[in-house]
Amino acid sequence: MSAADAASAAEPKAGAGPVRERGGALVELWRTARGKIGMILLAVFVVYGVTGFLAYENPPAAGETVEDRFRAPSVEHLLGTDNLGRSVWEQLAVGAGISLAVGVAATAIAVLIGSVVGITSGYIGGRLDQAAMGITDMFITIPALPLIIVLAAVLSRGLPTIIVVIGVTSWAVPARLIRAEVLSQRERTFILRAKAIGMRPLHIMWTHVLPNVAGIVLANAILLTAAAILTEAVLAFLGLGDPSLISWGKMLQNAFSSGATSLGYWWVLIPPGLLITLMVLSFTLIGNALTDVIDPRRREE
Repeated sequence: MSAADAASAAEPKAGAGPVRERGGALVELWRTARGKIGMILLAVFVVYGVTGFLAYENPPAAGETVEDRFRAPSVEHLLGTDNLGRSVWEQLAVGAGISLAVGVAATAIAVLIGSVVGITSGYIGGRLDQAAMGITDMFITIPALPLIIVLAAVLSRGLPTIIVVIGVTSWAVPARLIRAEVLSQRERTFILRAKAIGMRPLHIMWTHVLPNVAGIVLANAILLTAAAILTEAVLAFLGLGDPSLISWGKMLQNAFSSGATSLGYWWVLIPPGLLITLMVLSFTLIGNALTDVIDPRRREE
């Protein structure tokens, strides 16, 4: 076997990678402590959110009398009621679905834009790469949260607006990460062979480059989902969310504005704050664990 043939045989094929060689990302992810805890937490939230959405398609009803307001947890109301006499448990269930929907939808927009920009600029290079990365660096430099707050305040208030605003302001970091991975992939033997036989650049990017950066895209998407959920909660807490929907951030806003904190009504304050923390933690644990699975060198650091 010649030296060229040996180098070619050692070169990873399209779609191959450490995750696939070890039997799949999910299996490896489940074997890690962080991945297992994160997946269990996320599964609980998904079940809670779906069942809550199906059970409470309409907003939880307000109490009929003054005595229904700020009722402590009991058998009738597991987590008590808020300042309007609405069940905190029902609101939390509805809020779980809202948080998951916003996180997934906003991340899909950000990852789609970031993947297109990162793969295209990294593979084609040249002036296109310089222009794309110049715009990307500008988005990275601008503080994201103030920009999101300004856009959410100026545009019409609603869930679609929140999703789009979070998505279009979160694509820059994924674009940079994906571009860096594409730069390391485009000189591989299987890419050079595809060019040599006259395969079109778009086809190469879709069939060869994208499968090899899919792991990085997925890990980053999971971490972005955690950031999107937290951002939505912040916007809702600041009064910039959808006023017609119940979310965990809006529950915190109602708790503070109604004086529940000073009155000691902990059941309207602690549960939404705790669930926000746990949901963000679940995605963060999964994302970090998946990154370690994709790049084993991180575990040695």
